[in-house]
Amino acid sequence: MLSSLLAMAGFALAGAITPGPVNVLALRHGCESSRSIAMLYVLGASLSYAAIVWLMGQGGHWLLGQPTLAQWAPRLCAAYLLWLAWKLACAPAVSVTSGSGEARTSASARSMPAFLQGAAVQGLNPKAWLVALSGVGMFVLPLSAAQMPLHIALAWFCAVSLTACLLGVGCWATLGRALSQWLATPARQQGLNRILALMLVISVFSMLA
Repeated sequence: MLSSLLAMAGFALAGAITPGPVNVLALRHGCESSRSIAMLYVLGASLSYAAIVWLMGQGGHWLLGQPTLAQWAPRLCAAYLLWLAWKLACAPAVSVTSGSGEARTSASARSMPAFLQGAAVQGLNPKAWLVALSGVGMFVLPLSAAQMPLHIALAWFCAVSLTACLLGVGCWATLGRALSQWLATPARQQGLNRILALMLVISVFSMLA
């Protein structure tokens, strides 16, 4: 159980802290907004992701009734996550302050309260749905098949995902200005991407082992 929770935490934190649209906007909130507004954004994004995990987990009832699919789901999800780690490790450096497409999304939503903005951006983020589904296949289904009821395993994964999202997105918001300065060079951006990719690989293989 403890090893499964640690693997969950590594997986969830790696997914939450990876650069993406939610974290780019958190970075901007950390640079431009007050601490309370930035934290409201983080809370909205985190609760939205926990809700996505719960919704993805509801399909587990049907998957448990399909033994072959339940057997192959963790392997297929692991393959997707390894592909994601490879794409992350090979991602080119980009400017986090140059007004990328993700950052420009915030301009059209500045009139929205920060909490609702965080929830909306996370809910419309395809990566969040894919990672949540992969996590359910990697952790929730194996636990529910071997050790505990599905709703308990899903509740654990939702709690771990919420905590990891608060930490991961909150890190970008709290350290926004300093982080954007540190990531000014392509070498540092690529180094961070490779560290995050390694975290994903370790979490996948620790669970498969």
